[in-house]
Order: sequence, then structure tokens, then C-alpha cells
Amino acid sequence: MQLAIIGTGYVGLVTGTCFAETGNNVVCIDIDARKIESLKQGKTPIYEPGLDVLLERNIKEKRLQFTTSLEEGIADARVIFLALPTPPGKDGSADLQYVLDVAESLSKIITRYTVIVNKSTVPVGTAEKVSAVLARRLDKSLYDVVSNPEFLREGVAVDDFLKPDRVVIGTSSDAARKVMDELYQPFVRQGNPIYFMDERSSEMTKYAANSYLAMRISFMNEMANLCEKAGANVDWVRIGMGADSRIGKRFLFPGIGYGGSCFPKDVKALAHTALEMDYDFKIVNMVMKVNDLQKRILGAKVKNYFGNDLAGFTFAIWGLSFKPETDDIRDAPSIELIHELTAAGAKLRVFDPEGMNNVRQMMGDKVYYANDQYDALEGASALIIVTEWSEFRNPDFDRISNLLVHPAVFDGRNVYSVEKMQTLGFYYESIGRQVVHPHVRETLAAPQGGSPIRERGNLD
Repeated sequence: MQLAIIGTGYVGLVTGTCFAETGNNVVCIDIDARKIESLKQGKTPIYEPGLDVLLERNIKEKRLQFTTSLEEGIADARVIFLALPTPPGKDGSADLQYVLDVAESLSKIITRYTVIVNKSTVPVGTAEKVSAVLARRLDKSLYDVVSNPEFLREGVAVDDFLKPDRVVIGTSSDAARKVMDELYQPFVRQGNPIYFMDERSSEMTKYAANSYLAMRISFMNEMANLCEKAGANVDWVRIGMGADSRIGKRFLFPGIGYGGSCFPKDVKALAHTALEMDYDFKIVNMVMKVNDLQKRILGAKVKNYFGNDLAGFTFAIWGLSFKPETDDIRDAPSIELIHELTAAGAKLRVFDPEGMNNVRQMMGDKVYYANDQYDALEGASALIIVTEWSEFRNPDFDRISNLLVHPAVFDGRNVYSVEKMQTLGFYYESIGRQVVHPHVRETLAAPQGGSPIRERGNLD
């Protein structure tokens, strides 16, 4: 099938590449000429495992092409996917400017029946708005507008697209339904469902799914905070909860808040939609509040140990991206932590396998960018773990201990077991679990060799 993808961001590039992988002829369109030239050379602008291999293969097989020309890109397209930015406004509403502007442009050049698909995450009623724009110039027989939300998880987006849990398609047109069913059949051969529904329900489904997952994360973060005060271990609580088939095991890991391009934006957009409909969506509003507070938990733990004035102290941060296997730092907890610690006077040495360049573009020389995870530890008073990359899970603990000024670790993702850190002799704080104090009493050196700040030992 001939397809056009307008927008080569995260969703557009994954969508276009994966459709090409199943034999479709795909043209990806973007106004960024430099990005298009880079993509023509097989260079992906994002880090997503497996995407580079598929990109190179489908370019070579000439199933995947790139252009800056909208008219050229859609010339043969039977289906046009809109994978455009919908950035949140100050009030949380999704900005539809790019989507509606492209719809306006399409209305001037479409000459035959075309299915136009909203792939971007858009508010309820967007399909109707796009249809209204198209209707200004086009006869209704020349187009159908479909809602087809994406459910891609960064880090495993290629697998998610090629082997979806489900495909959700919102359309009231039999013709569009037939086209979309044909397009997605190769991805559901193992029996996973394609759900056809009305456009508004499809649009709402995406916001509902992401907001519910954000709520689960926030609930477990609240439980972890309560476990610390009650002397319970959130690891066991999580396991006990997850064994209940009505609850399940996923999205029950506590940490320092969610981030990325989807959850923060989608939760805000759902709250704004509710506000527009004069409905007080209390749970969603509280999820946002809980997440904002949770991002400050790790900074508070560091300050509680070292004091509010961190001048003269250096800290190592492992992990900058909002989750492993991505370079995405949008709304990442690491950014909040960096601002908080540097504002208190601390110097930071940071490392992330993929997110360094994005942080450098945002922060400049505000922090030191380490060559590797151990370089980050040189002269640091403590290690702070923000993202649970695999390479952080089984490090050389002797080397960590020797490089750190104090054997202190603040773990925002519960990467290590409490028992192991107790045995190794670290001061160790995590999320929702007991604090581990070193066996040997330790005196914290004051900045610039002043008098000791306070002592830490087996203080329960």
C-alpha cells in the first residue's frame, strides 16, 4: 500500500519504518531539510533500539523514502498519517496548530479518495476538527478522517509496533475501516485484536490508558513513601499486590516520578479536557501533584544527609534519560534534581549512556559530563542513581567505594538490594525501603576542610 507519514519525530519515524518493514511503500515528510537529508543517509535522529537496522534495510530496498515536499510526498498515497507535534500549552491543553495547518494544506492538493489518519496524540474531537478544515475545500467523497492512537513505549517502540497488544481505530466510515484493517492485518496475525470504534472513543482511549498507568506509578510512589515511615518494605508490598490477578505486576515499581514525552503531556491534556467539560477529574489532578512532589524526593534525601548548603560537595549522577533505552530527557526527574542540587551549591558529575548530548544542549557547562560511569565518581561525596540502565545493575562496588569520598549511595530506582548494600558497608537510601547505615561510624568532611558537619553511623 502507498503511505505517507507527515512528521518524522519519534512516532512518525517508527510508524513509517515499521510500515515499510511489512512491504508498504512509505514516504516520510518533514519541513526540516537537515533532518530529511540525514534520514536519507540512514541516520536516525533518535535513539531507539532496532530502529536503525530497519531504517537502513528499508531505505536500501527503496520501500522507505524521505522528502520535504508535501505535494510530492502524498502524490501516490492511499493513506496519510499525521504524526505531528501537539505540545502542551500553559493550561495543559494540546496545541493542534500543526495538525490543523497540515490539514489545511492537504485540502488544497488532495485529488482522490484518501484516508487521513490522526496518529498524533490529540484531544477528543480532533478528528471532527480536521474534517471541518478539509471540508472547506474538499468534497466529502474525497477523504475520511480516522483516529489511530499510538501505544509505543520508548525503548521498545519497534517491538510494540510490530507486535501490538492491540490496535485501536476510530472511524465511522466503512471504506476507511476496510483500508485500515488491510493495513494492520500483518501486525495481528497471532490473534491480537483490532478494535474499531467511534473517533471520539478512540481519542479518549489513548489519554485514558496513559493516565491510568501514570496513576499506578504515582500510587506506588505514595505507598513507598508511606512504607518508609511505617517501617515496611515496598518491595514485598509490590510483590504481594502484583500476585493478585486483578492488579497484575506491571507498573508497580516505585521511583522518583514519571517523565518522557507521553505521560506528563497526556495526563495534563486529560485534565484539561475534563475542565473544558466542566468535570472535576480529581484523581488525574492528584496524579500530577504527586508526580511533581516525587521528583523532589531524592534531592530531599541528599540534603537531609549532607545538609541544605551543599557548597563544596560534588555528587555523581548515574542516569539522565527519563527511562532506560532512550535518550529522551523531556520531563525527566534528572533535570529537576540537577536544578535543585546546583541551586544548593553542589557540583555535579553526570553520566548517561545515551542522554548526555540532550542534557548538554539544555544545561551547557552547568555540570561535568563524565566519560563513563566511573569517571563520574571521581571526587564525588555520593552516588545518586536516577535511571536504571542495565549497566548500572552490577557495577564494581569496590571501585565505587574507592572512588567516592564517602561510601554513600542514593538510589532513586531501587536498583540494588538492601541486604547487598548492608553487606558492602555503604550508606544507602532508596525508595520505600529501610535506610542502610554503614557498620563503621563515618564523619562527613566539611567543605574546604572546615569542621565536621555531623556524624553518621548505625543510627536507627
